[in-house]
Amino acid sequence: MTTQIRIGVVTVSDRASQGIYADLSGPAIVEWLQWALTGEYEIVARLVPDEQDRIEATILELVDLEGCCLVLTTGGTGPAARDVTPEATRAVIDRELPGFGELMRAASLKFVPTAILSRQLAGTRGCSLIVNLPGKPKAIGECLQAVMPAVPYCIDLVGGPYLTTDPERVVAFRPKP
Repeated sequence: MTTQIRIGVVTVSDRASQGIYADLSGPAIVEWLQWALTGEYEIVARLVPDEQDRIEATILELVDLEGCCLVLTTGGTGPAARDVTPEATRAVIDRELPGFGELMRAASLKFVPTAILSRQLAGTRGCSLIVNLPGKPKAIGECLQAVMPAVPYCIDLVGGPYLTTDPERVVAFRPKP
């Protein structure tokens, strides 16, 4: 039996959720995944305002009810008062994985000095990996390129499905048997 691979994409934005402007970040994640991943998977997308309870509930829904092995959030990771995505993520994960945030900030620092303001983090909940990405489409690609080599193996380690990448674009690390 093949395990259905489901990936959650959560855009956190007051203005996009109110229809003031179009969500460009969620579609940027989907486009990047289409470029990098192989095999069949299903995207489960959500758009929520910068409200901690709504972000928490959405991550819980995607992991616990929708069965997403990977949840990628975008937005709400800066220092502004309404930026609460890391707090929401921390409230629902079992284990934090600090290396993801460290690597994303290091990757972004090659492009902008304000990368040090970012508070992205990642962690696991059950058999799922949750990763906070920045809100800008260009930065999303830079951060995913940095961390994706570790994502499939992390999902393996927590008991999730076998995620594959196009080795011409992203070389996923898995130890040799």
